[in-house]
Amino acid sequence: MCDSPSISTTLSHDDVDILERKFVYQGFFKMEKILLRHRLFEGGWSGTIAREMFVRGQAVAAVMYDPRHQLIGLIEQFRIGAIDSTNGPWLCEIVAGMAEAGEKPEQVILRELLEEADMKPERLIPICDYFSSPGGTDELLTLFCALGDLKDIGGIHGLEDENEDIRVIVVPEKEVFEQLYNGRYNNAATLICLQWLILNRTGLAESDGVESVDDHE
Repeated sequence: MCDSPSISTTLSHDDVDILERKFVYQGFFKMEKILLRHRLFEGGWSGTIAREMFVRGQAVAAVMYDPRHQLIGLIEQFRIGAIDSTNGPWLCEIVAGMAEAGEKPEQVILRELLEEADMKPERLIPICDYFSSPGGTDELLTLFCALGDLKDIGGIHGLEDENEDIRVIVVPEKEVFEQLYNGRYNNAATLICLQWLILNRTGLAESDGVESVDDHE
């Protein structure tokens, strides 16, 4: 019977030997081809590995939540990645956007909440960071819960020059939680945030240690 392995990895950046990397496509998105080898857990080195990486970088997203009225704010918009989905390519999501050079995650999400939902949150609560699909992209998502009054939130939003057509949806939390796995919330960032809300919604209105929005303006 072997000992349980440690959760902490024993390997690092120093154990990767990058032989070549170059962009092979640059359009709306970028694709990079990388040749590398890396150390093996049992010792020695792998052979040369060729990988294409979809370059996305830092993304930030937030679920809108009104703890006083027990409402959840979501958005609906067209997504090309779901073009062949049986449920159609309009997804129910949380607000999200990509970071520009030098931007902090809090600055990104404040901008996106205003652009996509016309919302200025009272407080932001960090949830977690995660890689969306590390087998093929470098995209790292930072998730937040954006607290605020959602009673008067709604309408159509988005930037015209980016062809955004975004509908804001405000739903009672009970309805969202009861239908969490029926296929309507079929993307990882939204599911993670909603699951976090199920575990943490009690007492959010009076929670301590929550960062004030004013700290990031």
